[in-house]
Amino acid sequence: MSVYRLFGRWRRARILERHAIPPAAFDATVAALPILHGLDAAERTRLREAASLFIHGKAFSAAGGADVDAAAQRVIALQACLLTLNLGEDSYRGWREIILYPDEFLRDLEEIDEAGVVHRSRDILAGESWHGGPLVLSLAAVASSGLPDGVNVVLHEFAHKLDMLNGDANGFPPLHRGMDAASWARDFSAAYEDLCARVEAGEDAAIDPYATTNPAEFFAVLTEVFFEMPRLLDAEYPAVYRQLQQFYRQHPLQRLDGPA
Repeated sequence: MSVYRLFGRWRRARILERHAIPPAAFDATVAALPILHGLDAAERTRLREAASLFIHGKAFSAAGGADVDAAAQRVIALQACLLTLNLGEDSYRGWREIILYPDEFLRDLEEIDEAGVVHRSRDILAGESWHGGPLVLSLAAVASSGLPDGVNVVLHEFAHKLDMLNGDANGFPPLHRGMDAASWARDFSAAYEDLCARVEAGEDAAIDPYATTNPAEFFAVLTEVFFEMPRLLDAEYPAVYRQLQQFYRQHPLQRLDGPA
C-alpha cells in the first residue's frame, strides 16, 4: 500500500476519532428524517461516518441573518451523504462551501436573446448549485425536506453537484463502469419527453412539473422522487428507476418496510 493511501486512512480515522457526530445526535437526526428510517444498521454506521467527514470537510456559511447550528448541518449532511452512501467519499470533490439563507433568496439573471437584447430578471430560489463553486440552500426549505413527499431541496441540489462532476449540469452525470450511456440517454429522454408532453397537455402530473425545465432539473427532481417516493417513480418511469438504482447503487423500494 502506498504512503499516500496509508496517510489517507490515518487522516480519516483521526477525523472520525475527533469529530464524529455523537451517536445520540445522529439518532435524533435520523428519527427526524423519514427517508432514512429504512436504512439498516450497517448503512446507518456508514452514513454516520460519511456525514461526519462531510461536515468536517465543508464550510457552512451563514447569509442573510441565518442561524447555522450543528443540528442544521447534520440534517444537510445526512441527506447529502444518503445520495453517496454507496459511492466514493470524494463524490463531492472540487468545491467546499455551503451557503445558508434563512428563507428563499433572490438571484439576478441576465440573458441575451438571439437579437442581442439583454434581458434582466430576478428569480426567487430555495436552492442553487454552482459548477465548481458553492451550494446555496434555504434553511426553511431544508427544514421541510426529508419527508416522503418527493420534494427535497437538499437531495435536489446535491444531485446537481453529482451531475456536475463531468461538467455543467445536463442530466448526464459520469456513469459507473458497467452502465450503458446509450441506455441512460434513451430511458431518460423518453421519460423526459413523456412528462413534458403530459405537463403541456395540462395533466396534473404526480411528479413536480419543475422537472420539465430541462434535463438537468429532470435528473435532480427524479432523484428526489427516487429516494422519497420510490413506488411512484417505479410506477411512472420504471426504466429511469432502474437507471438511478444502478447510478446510486441503492434500491429504495426495498427499504419501505424499514430496516431488517
